[in-house]
Amino acid sequence: MANTCAICGKSVQTGMRVSHSHIRTKRTWKPNLQRVKAIVNNSPTHIRVCTRCLRSGKVKRAV
Repeated sequence: MANTCAICGKSVQTGMRVSHSHIRTKRTWKPNLQRVKAIVNNSPTHIRVCTRCLRSGKVKRAV
């Protein structure tokens, strides 16, 4: 299973870690994904959603 938001598609970002002596090594930033029970196609299912989508109200939660 990939680290990807089911709503917005946010996934792992890559970049460089830069030390004080400017030695550059690769690093990654992972999205803050939560497994929530949401309404998808009029049925409750578990999906992985980033916290930005949860906070902005893009997800219809199932109770």
